[in-house]
Amino acid sequence: MTSISFDEFLKVDIRVGRVTRVEAFPEARKPAFKLWIDFGPDIGERKSSAQITAHYGPEALVGRQVLAVVNFPPRQIGPFRSEVLVLGLADAEGDVVLVAPERPVPLGHRLH
Repeated sequence: MTSISFDEFLKVDIRVGRVTRVEAFPEARKPAFKLWIDFGPDIGERKSSAQITAHYGPEALVGRQVLAVVNFPPRQIGPFRSEVLVLGLADAEGDVVLVAPERPVPLGHRLH
């Protein structure tokens, strides 16, 4: 494990957003969804590709709050430009479980 300073950690901008739209992403190498996430008025809506199909369907994702890194450079994934990294943890089978606030919080708030 590599150590980082607290100042380095503060450079990672993790914000809460609400999923507003979900589409299948059949062009992805591994099963994934295209997500549109609203981070509030300061950041706006951003897109992400997420390999979360094992535990979530589109109907379970729309309206859900998620945490994402918003200050990574955009990444081209096939024909889709992913602008944020949605955060999750692998379960015992290696499938992603989303990281999210326990209770609703204002959109765009930063992880402390």
